[in-house]
Amino acid sequence: MSVVKINAITVPADSGDELAQRFAARAGAVDDQPGFEGFELLRPTDERTTWLVITRWADEESFEAWKSGQSFENAHRGTSGDRADERGGESGQAAHSGGASQRPVGMSAELWSFEVATRSDGTSR
Repeated sequence: MSVVKINAITVPADSGDELAQRFAARAGAVDDQPGFEGFELLRPTDERTTWLVITRWADEESFEAWKSGQSFENAHRGTSGDRADERGGESGQAAHSGGASQRPVGMSAELWSFEVATRSDGTSR
């Protein structure tokens, strides 16, 4: 079954839109990576300031190959402060378009790893 990586990114309340814009500017950048199955950026709908970046991979090896590859490095080049690659995933600070350095968006990020134990795609009705 798939491996799911969730990066919980805490951003200042007034920076969420910028985080979303930075991810939107890179939409599809990881789509052609071997083993990549999907991506979602989840915006909180309550008073929380933690956004969730969810990626799904065929296996741990596919995620690790992407993380150590050139496309990951290109996506995270020019960032300062807390580095996403030290945590093993996307961060609010690293979410930017192109290689130009931008001010960090995220205040903190934490990578969570899961395996899919059970799945339903909603077609068994």
